[in-house]
Amino acid sequence: MNMIQAINSAMDVMMGRDPNVIVMGEDVGYFGGVFRATAGLQAKYGKTRAFDTPITECGIIGVAIGMGAYGLRPVPEIQFADYIYPALDQLVSEAARLRYRSGGEFTAPITVRSPFGGGIFGGQTHSQSPEGIFTHVCGVKTVIPATPYDAKGLLIAAIEDNDPVLFFEPKRLYNGPFNGYWDRPAQNWSQHPAGDVPTGYYRIDLGKARIARAGEALTILAYGTMVHVCEAVVAEAGVDAEIIDLRTLVPLDIDAIEVSVKKTGRCMIVHEATRTGGFGAELSALVQERCFYHLEAPIERVTGFDTPYPHSLEWAYFPGPVRIGEALKKIMKDA
Repeated sequence: MNMIQAINSAMDVMMGRDPNVIVMGEDVGYFGGVFRATAGLQAKYGKTRAFDTPITECGIIGVAIGMGAYGLRPVPEIQFADYIYPALDQLVSEAARLRYRSGGEFTAPITVRSPFGGGIFGGQTHSQSPEGIFTHVCGVKTVIPATPYDAKGLLIAAIEDNDPVLFFEPKRLYNGPFNGYWDRPAQNWSQHPAGDVPTGYYRIDLGKARIARAGEALTILAYGTMVHVCEAVVAEAGVDAEIIDLRTLVPLDIDAIEVSVKKTGRCMIVHEATRTGGFGAELSALVQERCFYHLEAPIERVTGFDTPYPHSLEWAYFPGPVRIGEALKKIMKDA
């Protein structure tokens, strides 16, 4: 399966297992979603369980929170993560706080799916990575898969979770892994072992990172598209790096990070979101606090720039092989 098919399969499995699971969003019903991630669900489960909504992100999330409080498990789609901001108040002030403010009497078991990230020539309104905003909010979980296998298992776990989950899907990975070389032929998941996705039920617990590549010389912390870009860069550079695919930012598998950095003595953090206040800053602080006496070089961060996502200069903004390669040389120069 490619990632779109894996995500569709996860929703199909959960809708079949639990009649309280519903899918809602702009064009997700008859049309099957702008990326076809919900294709066939309305035909199979009916218009009351897979349905279109008006173009109002605030309304979509507000209704989903109410449904969750009454016992349903909505899976609302925000068509692009760039458009999630009108729903911010509902997510932060209502969904994230509902369990706390009600003393556990009510919960908001909603899973908000949204494609995010660049690398598709989408410009400033279809390329943003807002995950850092939500990792700052107590009460919501943030999940970002890097493979079809993980996408299905993590989405099932997210739907089963009793707390609100932001499930960001790297749209550059929908049809295949991306090595960062935009001018080379595209790859597809059929040639990748993580494209072998079971058709039935399985789950990947939230808060458990994956070692995408084992190594001894350097720890690279990444998620989403950047996992594959980093894999390509270290392979070409011949560096024995350990690449940790975080999978979930909140909850974070800090134990896996700590074990790896204490082993390698070096840490590089890579994400596509803007640098200031990005989740990489939190990762850097945690590594510094927990692994200071094991570090043999300063922590390196490779991120997007503090600008709107540019259309004409996409590959200068995107943390690709050149920028990651330069950081790799810098952190390894005295090794």
